[in-house]
Amino acid sequence: MTGSLTGKTLVLGVTGGIAAYKSVELLRLLRTAGARVRVVMTRSATRFVGPTTFEALSGEPVWIEMFEARSDAAMRHIDWAQRCDAVVVAPATANILGKLANGIADDPLSTLLLAATCPVMLCPAMNTHMFRHPAVVRNLARLEADGHRILAPDSGDLACGTVGPGRLPDPGVIFDRIRALLAPKDYRGRRMLVTAGPTREMLDPVRFLSNPSSGRMGFAVARAAEHRGAAVTLVSGPSTLTDPVNVATVRVTTAREMAEAVWQHAADVDIVVKTAAVSDYRPGSPATQKIKKEAGDMALILTRNPDILMELGRRKQTGQVLVGFAAETENLDGYAAGKLKQKNLDLIVANRIGAVGAGFEVDTNVVSLFYRDGRREDLESMSKNDLAHLLLDRIANLPSGV
Repeated sequence: MTGSLTGKTLVLGVTGGIAAYKSVELLRLLRTAGARVRVVMTRSATRFVGPTTFEALSGEPVWIEMFEARSDAAMRHIDWAQRCDAVVVAPATANILGKLANGIADDPLSTLLLAATCPVMLCPAMNTHMFRHPAVVRNLARLEADGHRILAPDSGDLACGTVGPGRLPDPGVIFDRIRALLAPKDYRGRRMLVTAGPTREMLDPVRFLSNPSSGRMGFAVARAAEHRGAAVTLVSGPSTLTDPVNVATVRVTTAREMAEAVWQHAADVDIVVKTAAVSDYRPGSPATQKIKKEAGDMALILTRNPDILMELGRRKQTGQVLVGFAAETENLDGYAAGKLKQKNLDLIVANRIGAVGAGFEVDTNVVSLFYRDGRREDLESMSKNDLAHLLLDRIANLPSGV
């Protein structure tokens, strides 16, 4: 499946920095995603994390010494370099950056890097003053000009006591950039707008109307589209999820705020994917102070919110693709088909609330796709990340798709 790391082989280079411990978690993420990972460590790296840890997690022997007793050791740098889909060095010290920039090969990792013809991603991590040294700056510029991908370090408090750039990004960020590195770029040049999450409509300063949407599906679609080269704007209601890398994220709270943000961007994009669970109604007169409990019942007057998807369908431009989502508790086929037609959609993704492994606040989904031409496609349970890529595959094959 597009976007999956299953069947991919990667080489993980680990060099001698305090951030080497983060590479253990990165390896775990890669293996969980289905990748085969071979680890090459410098001798200095073994002072920070033992090779046994990497061997246990990878299920592969770790390469440390250039001339080992094994019969394949002499040509291993060629074999591993030619049999992998990407090489990632995390952390990448000033030493390994200098070696690669100047063509020096004197240990397993540096020799393998010079033999690699696949994409190479370097994740610098070091003291701030070292990172800013003219020699390191010059080496990074040369490596980038040579076609290597450089993942800029984070800024903050470093183990050495300095504050500034030089900290290795979190393993999840590196993992995300590896997936982007290996993803096809079939959406390059395309602009996409994605909506995600719930909206909140305040009853009073401490209470609101909302729903359990976490935003996972919309964030997955935005992330997958960015991986595949699209310029993505994400409009999200309240969510605890971190903004996807390289995605222009607009945070909103209410349905009307979401509508305004959508109108600002919808006319300038090729594809709109609306996964947000927008509140259909809002309190007619929100209280300015906390509503106090009194004897008896209380009546609540609700006012209709704008129907964002309906308006998107009305404003839809020639060649623009519009995809909606429908979460239903009954009559899934009828409601999804009706929404598809009424709102001028090209595709609607429908899931039944309450089904096992589907719906809000879970990492998986079970959906059916309804197309404008009358086709229906029922999908098995899958992760929302995998569903996001499958959805992009289907959008690309629409008559007005990519």
